[in-house]
Amino acid sequence: MGFGGISPWSLLLILAIVLLLFGTKRLRNIGSDLGGAIKSFKKSVKEGEEDTAKAKVEDQDAQGRVIDAEVKKEDKDKA
Repeated sequence: MGFGGISPWSLLLILAIVLLLFGTKRLRNIGSDLGGAIKSFKKSVKEGEEDTAKAKVEDQDAQGRVIDAEVKKEDKDKA
């Protein structure tokens, strides 16, 4: 038994049929496009994590800058 109940010979037969249908050049292009998409996705995830970390630091800074004060009203006599 092989992968998922498919024998290794069946997998080789399926691979051969796919190669005959699409050709090696098209499969190479599909592989490079897929690899580029995965690379781009990983880069985006990494940038998103960095942005999230920066936002957390900025939120912590903003919380530390709270000023508590009271307003006093002064009356000026006009005489």
